[in-house]
Amino acid sequence: MRQGHPESGDGPMTRTPRIGDGGTMTDPTPPPVLSVHALGKSFGQAPVLRDVSLEIRAGTATAIMGPSGSGKSTLLHCMSGIVKPDSGAVLLAGHHIQNLGENDRSRLRREAFGFVFQSGQLLPELPAIENVALPLILNGASIRDAKATANTFFAPLGLDGLQDRRPGQMSGGQSQRVAIARALVTKPSVLFADEPTGALDAQTSWEVMRLLRESAQQIGSALVVVTHDLEVARWCDRTLVMQAGSLVAQQVAA
Repeated sequence: MRQGHPESGDGPMTRTPRIGDGGTMTDPTPPPVLSVHALGKSFGQAPVLRDVSLEIRAGTATAIMGPSGSGKSTLLHCMSGIVKPDSGAVLLAGHHIQNLGENDRSRLRREAFGFVFQSGQLLPELPAIENVALPLILNGASIRDAKATANTFFAPLGLDGLQDRRPGQMSGGQSQRVAIARALVTKPSVLFADEPTGALDAQTSWEVMRLLRESAQQIGSALVVVTHDLEVARWCDRTLVMQAGSLVAQQVAA
């Protein structure tokens, strides 16, 4: 498994507390945590996904690339239960999720999946600590316990001292690291990132991807990244290429 960017060296994560209880994956062939079979999706008369099949294995990182309109974001949305496919199947740990009702899919997204989007999508009225704690509160944890758990993510992600700042008081890179903490706080089976560095400069993008990859590895989450940036894809174990709604190529990292 690729351990980080080939030029990263020993980054700050090696000198800061580790996130969660997960360790390094030692099984070279971990089982699929998420499987997609013959997925199809259309919007109106236009097919967006055509017979897409793939597997996401525990603890691995997969990049999905392709030009605008290739279907890569729609694929992520179907895999994560945001959008229902028209045909085919999506299985989480062997259980079909594509036919779940909206309430069940919403609960699944809160409990089993984490999300990082290009804009971060933090709640502007909440301080960083409450943004990170929110998924735990929605899952039934007390505010006190949720904040205590959320706080353990701040130092490893270089956010210590920013707990009480609101999104408008943070830089783009800081806000995206808060979004990563929020996505990881439930220790999800799969972490989905849709253009997570699209609004960041090159140096901040590098730092965000390093933290995203290393943090997901420590927790044991599978990472799925939709991106148009080859530098982002280099952080992943493999890259899938989409064109006109189909998977057309796969590249495995050396």
